Amino acid sequence: MTNHYCDLKNADVILIMGSNAAEHHPIAFKWILRAKEKGATVIHVDPRYTRTSARCDFHVPLRSGTDIAFLGGMIHYILENDKFFRDYVVNYTNASFIVGDDFNFKDGLFSGYDAKKRKYDKATWVLEKDGKGIPKRDMTLTNPRSVFQMMRKHYSRYTLDKVSSITGVSKENLLKVYEIYASTGVPDKAGTECYALGWTHHTSGSQNIRTMAIIQLLLGNMGIAGGGINALRGEPNVQGSTDHCILYGNLPGYLKMPVASLDTLEKYNHKCTPVSKDPQSANYYSNYPKFFNSFLKSMWDDKATKDNEFGYNWLPKMDDGKAYSTMHLFDAMYAGKVKGFFAIGADPAVSTPNSNKVRKALQKLDWLVGENIFNNETYEFWRGPGVDPTKIKTECFLLPASASMEKEGSQSNSGRWVQWKYKAAEAPGDALPVGEIEVKILAAVKKLYQKEGGPNAEAIVNLKWDYLDSKGHMDVLKLAHQINGRFTKDTVIEDKAKKTKTEFKKGQPVPTFGMLQDDGATACGNWIMSGSFTADGINKMKSRGKEDPTGLGLFPNWSFAWPVNRRILYNRASCDVNGKPYNPKRKLLEWTGDKWVGDVPDGPWPPQADKEKGKYPFIMKPDGVGALFGPGMVEGPFPEHYEPLEGPLSKNPLSGQLMNPAAEIFKSDMDKVANASEKYPYVCTTYSCTEHWCTGALTRWQAWLLEMQPELYVEIGDQLAKEKGIKNGERIKVSSIRGEAPCIAMVTKRFKPFIVEGKTVHQVGMPFNYGWLFPKDSGSDSTNMLTPTVGDANTFCPEYKAFMVNVEKL
Repeated sequence: MTNHYCDLKNADVILIMGSNAAEHHPIAFKWILRAKEKGATVIHVDPRYTRTSARCDFHVPLRSGTDIAFLGGMIHYILENDKFFRDYVVNYTNASFIVGDDFNFKDGLFSGYDAKKRKYDKATWVLEKDGKGIPKRDMTLTNPRSVFQMMRKHYSRYTLDKVSSITGVSKENLLKVYEIYASTGVPDKAGTECYALGWTHHTSGSQNIRTMAIIQLLLGNMGIAGGGINALRGEPNVQGSTDHCILYGNLPGYLKMPVASLDTLEKYNHKCTPVSKDPQSANYYSNYPKFFNSFLKSMWDDKATKDNEFGYNWLPKMDDGKAYSTMHLFDAMYAGKVKGFFAIGADPAVSTPNSNKVRKALQKLDWLVGENIFNNETYEFWRGPGVDPTKIKTECFLLPASASMEKEGSQSNSGRWVQWKYKAAEAPGDALPVGEIEVKILAAVKKLYQKEGGPNAEAIVNLKWDYLDSKGHMDVLKLAHQINGRFTKDTVIEDKAKKTKTEFKKGQPVPTFGMLQDDGATACGNWIMSGSFTADGINKMKSRGKEDPTGLGLFPNWSFAWPVNRRILYNRASCDVNGKPYNPKRKLLEWTGDKWVGDVPDGPWPPQADKEKGKYPFIMKPDGVGALFGPGMVEGPFPEHYEPLEGPLSKNPLSGQLMNPAAEIFKSDMDKVANASEKYPYVCTTYSCTEHWCTGALTRWQAWLLEMQPELYVEIGDQLAKEKGIKNGERIKVSSIRGEAPCIAMVTKRFKPFIVEGKTVHQVGMPFNYGWLFPKDSGSDSTNMLTPTVGDANTFCPEYKAFMVNVEKL
């Protein structure tokens, strides 16, 4: 999330797309309504009419899985009607950069595609450079090979007629949204976008978000108050879990998980550290070795030395070309390649796509360990529907975990604000915090390795995991200090700009990640969190200052916001090249001649008009500018519309490439796929109901919540219900090629049929909050009996939001 919740009130236009914010993110929606009270226009684009739609200025329904077509049409509108913020685009994006001659796009595919591998060779996805290695630029944006002109050509196909035909959105509605949102492409207006799982749960989920990033860069909405792209998290610490590497491809602070071919620290740091020849690019990731080496030092402490590459060889590595997502995990488990499984605070037998396959996979384990507050369908899979417990070999353990109010520690909200919370009550019985469970399990494993040895034993026996207090319980402050970072020896830090030297003693907290070292002088568990403690040991996460000097809702003394307490990322882009605010009425930052005043700036350097010392504002990008052309994505540097794995169309209206060419296809006997047919004619999407939480494992035990929403239902539009002879409250069955889900019919007017490529397409929706374990007598199970094993081509986030089903009376 580039901005934060409070900042939503500063927007002039708010586009909610990929989210039902009113029902699932009420605190975010509070700030959205404050913007509306001040005159902001709030737009909701979503397949169905919801409580969010009811509070917005207008609602626009679109077919699930067509967000890129919708947004691509907006890019086309912005470019063809000259609505982009030219000064911003020319100076702060790579629009003026020149694309290499060998790059091309033809019939849905970019250059370098290997159909057998379903993978691109990105050798041609490059920008031209001059003799000094600096990207060539055409500041007039007229060069036909400039990013700007290449982008204009790419999205020229996304006309109102074509986008309307793909999405099912009327041309009138498209034009209304495009006109209103494009009106923010001027210095004194701000537009923001709020999304959630409605964007990520697609085969092109990452590109959904990137398409919006392109729009925000074109309109000058990145780095400003009331702007940005804002991910609304559905749990208090989802942001914290990703910050601390819950995703398989990350290490803490979004450092990259090494692969086997990078068998030395030098190779790894060389691969991960970007290089820029442009003296005006801060290229802050050039400090990558400082962040990474400090992380290694935090893991193995004095055992990690220069002589052994700070323990790099002890760090686990992924096989080259392999992915380790949840879907890959269960695919390998189903194939009998996984012996044991920890399911911590999770219920994958309900939450993971293709639940029949998942439950069959669990039967092939030797053991399963659950850690949770309550029992759930995963820990009880061995006595689920149609399962004979006497034939299950898997040995299951359930360890009781503390609830969030029974432990203290940090929680990171969507806006990167890391707030310290306190323990409200002791956990009952034998329940322990999950972190303490892991520390104690590792302590036992460590003893076994010390006694018996084993593969890569040094990695285990040398770990510094001394996070228990004198009473044998987890010491979260001790862990938080290690995450923040500390000096491992007396160290003098020189600030060349200020011409000062500061001495720090061994054991003292590192006050900012700018002081991390690559020589072993610092140990830091997560570089983005460095600065959450002061050098004197004051915990900034406990700060509760209510001062707001700018009046923009930054509240700089409330908690700690990573990085370095910055509230809005890339905030130097809120000013022109001379450091003067584009919008003085919402002044986020200003260069006063010798320093920046306002929010914590993205670096201390002067603005880029100072050719000698100035820097570009997008300091984490190697070229220092926002990427309209983004070669980091696996399916293309410009987002392109592809149909979902299962959809109502047999041909992509924009090209000969039906679905995402880089999405991975799973091929077990349980990974069946069916596109639109008489057997499965309707588009289905999933979402959450307000009364239950995730799989419902934490809420279906509560009588008052269950009374409000007692069992699985399918929401069906009144027109389709009439065609099928289905009445509200009737027991019916929803089926896909992978399974069935008996449920109750909820007939509403909230789903309207779409006209797509000249034919009527009906869509239905189901919540993912139910399973078989409780309530006992419902006869229903998980919606994920229906969903396919496929996901985003970059992250493998599953595609829960678009697949084909049938709806029948029982």
